Amino acid sequence: MVNVAYLYPWDVVGDPSAPRRLAELGVEAVALAASYHSTRAATPYHPAHRVLDVPYPAFYLPIRESSWGRLVPAAPTWTPADAYLQARDALKAVGLKVHAWTVLTHNSRLGAAHPDLVVRNAFGDAYPYALCPSHEDVIEYCENLVREILDLGEPDGLILEACGPMGFGHTSVHEKTSGADWTPADTDLLSLCFCTNCASRYPEPTRFVIRSAIDRTTPTPTPDGTAPTPRTNGTTTAPTTNGTTTNSTTNGTTKDSATDGSATDSATDGRKATPATSGAPTSPAAKARTTGPTARSTPATPPATGPTTVDQALGDLADEVREIRTALTTTLRRRLISVARRTAPNVPITVHANPDPWATGAFAPLPAGDPDVDVLVGNCWGAPATDAARLTRLGELATASQRVGAYVLALPPRPADAEVLADQLRTYAKAGAAEFHLYHAGLASPQRLQALTKALNLYRELR
Repeated sequence: MVNVAYLYPWDVVGDPSAPRRLAELGVEAVALAASYHSTRAATPYHPAHRVLDVPYPAFYLPIRESSWGRLVPAAPTWTPADAYLQARDALKAVGLKVHAWTVLTHNSRLGAAHPDLVVRNAFGDAYPYALCPSHEDVIEYCENLVREILDLGEPDGLILEACGPMGFGHTSVHEKTSGADWTPADTDLLSLCFCTNCASRYPEPTRFVIRSAIDRTTPTPTPDGTAPTPRTNGTTTAPTTNGTTTNSTTNGTTKDSATDGSATDSATDGRKATPATSGAPTSPAAKARTTGPTARSTPATPPATGPTTVDQALGDLADEVREIRTALTTTLRRRLISVARRTAPNVPITVHANPDPWATGAFAPLPAGDPDVDVLVGNCWGAPATDAARLTRLGELATASQRVGAYVLALPPRPADAEVLADQLRTYAKAGAAEFHLYHAGLASPQRLQALTKALNLYRELR
């Protein structure tokens, strides 16, 4: 069993007691942030401060301008420019291995400076913290990030977080979204990207189906993917591609405009017809459907409750949209693995992963596994039974030589209780975890670190 404690460079730099404290925790390695997003962090042990404000994402190694392209990370002002190197050397001096914890597409500073490269939902709303890996500039930035970390940082391991698109869920500024009562399915739908590169990849009605699901309306898409404009006499107008409009009344049937100017009928019983397309479809799967003998139906969302899953919301669009989404993550991951293997062939690669194909965020979707990764780490911040099921699924996707890791939360709402934590560790180990990734050794109070140390000892004694 390998234990890895997560840590920020500022937890070590300026605190001579930090390395020994971490070594006594009972871990073999530290995941040290080499690139990280903005945060406000408690520093309960540091001799110089108790709270550190990190106002923007930063790179904690020297920035060589010639090594970057359009996207260049920022240097920190709250730590030395080489904080990763200073912390690495101090940790290795007490016998700890140091893995480079690398946050990839989560970068609000770069997103704000380059709005054309960020994730946009079906309504066109931008997520500035989320760089979309459908853009070559974003992939190249991530490649440069990995290359520089391996070249300059010389870590004992590489940990890839946010190795795919971020989504709606994000604790930022003062979050004020809970009152909308969006369901988990809604937030998954709001996580699907419609930036200029992504939008053209989806089958044509996808955007409107998502918007209808979020707004609890029945999908009646127009050719441009927008909603028909309401009229006060009970009819709606939907524009055709030639500039004319067709009316749809509330007498039990509606008319949907087609891109060639014709119309299709659909009863208001929860089934809608997909508009015919006159142009070339965006993918082979879309082409097969649009050239078939019958039009594909799009789902209707019950106005009161909405869909319970993304698949339900998308209906027969789901398979193609899912394939498009996972392909983006797969492309990014494989290119980063290729760069890593060329730069440092013997450095093991860990990926924060989720077997759910609709996942977004720090734990990117990995529904089919990846034999070129050394460790697959699953999030374990929720109900232990749910977390264990996720680890089991990752184990089913792993090859015989791969390890599964559990990303274990030692912070609230978890109790500072060694017995409870030890029981959770045993649950995760039974589900297949061969590594415990412990979050977070710098943010945890002295009481929590003591509980975590005791929990690790209890686990070793009772397993």
